[in-house]
Amino acid sequence: MDKIKDFFKNLYAKVEKYLPSKRRLIQLYSALLFNANLKGFTTGTIYKGPLKNICTPGLNCYSCPGAAMACPLGALQNSLIASDKRAPYYMIAIILLYGLIFGRWICGFLCPFGLIQDLVYKIKSPKVKKSSVTRALSGLKYVFLLVFVIIIPLMFIMEDSIIPAFCKYVCPAGTLGGAIGLLANPVNSELLTMLGGLFTWKFVVLAVVLVMSVFSYRFFCRFICPLGALYSLFNKISFIGITYDKGNCIDCGKCVTHCKMDIKHVGDRECISCGECIPVCPTKAISWKGGKFKLHANEIEPTLNVQVDEKEKQDA
Repeated sequence: MDKIKDFFKNLYAKVEKYLPSKRRLIQLYSALLFNANLKGFTTGTIYKGPLKNICTPGLNCYSCPGAAMACPLGALQNSLIASDKRAPYYMIAIILLYGLIFGRWICGFLCPFGLIQDLVYKIKSPKVKKSSVTRALSGLKYVFLLVFVIIIPLMFIMEDSIIPAFCKYVCPAGTLGGAIGLLANPVNSELLTMLGGLFTWKFVVLAVVLVMSVFSYRFFCRFICPLGALYSLFNKISFIGITYDKGNCIDCGKCVTHCKMDIKHVGDRECISCGECIPVCPTKAISWKGGKFKLHANEIEPTLNVQVDEKEKQDA
């Protein structure tokens, strides 16, 4: 009887390694929720119902056949252009609300394009280690935010043409979910004849981002994404996210070393609150903030706790 129990325990332990973590499940459910218009994939059309007046927290293209809601970046750019010298209070309020509640936890848990990058990074290949160079380059996303999301759209306030610059010239999520999502359907085959240099450029940007994401963790999030730049401004004051107890912290640096993002300390602007640093902290100084909101360490990456426990036993 004991042998049978041991067999099933060992079998479960082996299977558990391949089961998705709670974080991965949240990412998958979020992607499905934000792209719940499954009918759009069969009809090759875009949903334009009342839900499109609401923005998703993460980057999810308005033009994706499955998109049930709007993209906050696209909506912000369009609202800036249509504001006619008035502040787009509605969009600013939505982004403020998301930022104050979640901060960059959205990047770690609710962004569909973040999920794609996480999965692509699992492809076995040499990985680019973070350094002072990557940390410096992480500031580029603030340039993209300022130039492509704010300055260029504002330049066309008095013009007849609408230029949501980031969506039109850069956004790889829009190319993947919107353009390719629509072109993949035979119903839209006539659109193939309308493709030009702009689509070629956007396709190259998408290809570069995806390829670089194989070698560099969350390449787009770290160096390009303006939405992540916006949410990073709220990281320290957001209701949900990662925090640490300075009194218990011994400055061992394990959390910073273990983190794949370009953080200088837990919970700073580069932190996406993925929670992978929690189980590696030897003094348990890192925890979730947010009142009763809890997501235990073993629900983020089940294998990390096992590794830490084994290391503590060896040290003892």
